[in-house]
Amino acid sequence: MYGKAFAPEYQGALTSLSVNSSLDDVLAAGREQLAAAERAGRRAEAARSGLAVAEAHRRLGQVREADRAWKASYRAAREAGDTAAMAWALWSGGTLARQRGAFALAWRLLGLAAELGERGGDVVVRGYSLAGLAETGRIQGDYEAVGRLHEQLLAEARRRGEARHTVWALEGIAQMHRNTGSYDTAYAMFEEAAAIASDADDRRGHAWALRGLADVVSVRDGDTERALGLLTRAEESCRAMRLSSALAYNHKMRGNVLYRAGRHGEARAMYEEALAEFEAIAEPRGQALSRLGLAKCLARLGRDREETAAELADLARTMDRIGLRHAREMVRRAQEEFCDGQAAPGSAALVRAGR
Repeated sequence: MYGKAFAPEYQGALTSLSVNSSLDDVLAAGREQLAAAERAGRRAEAARSGLAVAEAHRRLGQVREADRAWKASYRAAREAGDTAAMAWALWSGGTLARQRGAFALAWRLLGLAAELGERGGDVVVRGYSLAGLAETGRIQGDYEAVGRLHEQLLAEARRRGEARHTVWALEGIAQMHRNTGSYDTAYAMFEEAAAIASDADDRRGHAWALRGLADVVSVRDGDTERALGLLTRAEESCRAMRLSSALAYNHKMRGNVLYRAGRHGEARAMYEEALAEFEAIAEPRGQALSRLGLAKCLARLGRDREETAAELADLARTMDRIGLRHAREMVRRAQEEFCDGQAAPGSAALVRAGR
């Protein structure tokens, strides 16, 4: 039903690159082709080679380089009059904005990318851009608004036999079911995503599916060792492809699994490792979630109650500022658990006001 996964963001002279190509290899090849295209004055090719450079930098967590690269790709595409290439550059920029926690900018850029993709007749970039909008809303916790869009994109991906997009949609819907307590449904969808990704040789999608399965196995079944084993398998792919963000989220999830098992000292170490990784790639959502896990661990390990309350109050403001609704609810539950629902002295009113 599904063919092998492919990477449509690797374009022009780079179409031979695999979805599983090492990001170092992608970056090297992209830079080489970009330089050649610029020397030859081929602006359209420069735009498409520059897109691969931007995506490699983004996935390696090199935010400033990625920002420069997608903007340069957009300028080259605009000079070449290549509407579809402009859309791809905006998609890359919007995805980077979401990664950086700039959700308003992500919505704007991804919306423009979808419009240009439709205008340029490129159904793939239009689909990727709509998927980016759906993922942005899901990450923010606005499930009602983007749930139908996820289902629509899943149906379209299944109809076209696009393994990579089918896996993405399944994982997104599964995550929403997991977060709302429908663990069996979430497990089944993560399991299907893992199977499709494995058959399509999509190592990135497979790693994310394994992470989702580990989460459900931990929270639903209490099977710590199986969950850790799934995460170890996922980590192998993350390291092989140098997926910095995915690796950090893997470590954060390992912290979650250990915390649920009552292994708070080990969980603390994993949250600290994940936090350092997220800080290195300037990913505020991951930083905030790691800080939350770390705060809960420290509370379990005997940290002063007022220090915990102050930390959670600061995290509440951070979640509000970033716009993470589901994560903000997680902070509220932690405040109820560790602080009787209270924030730090003098800041409770600010937290209740969402400031």
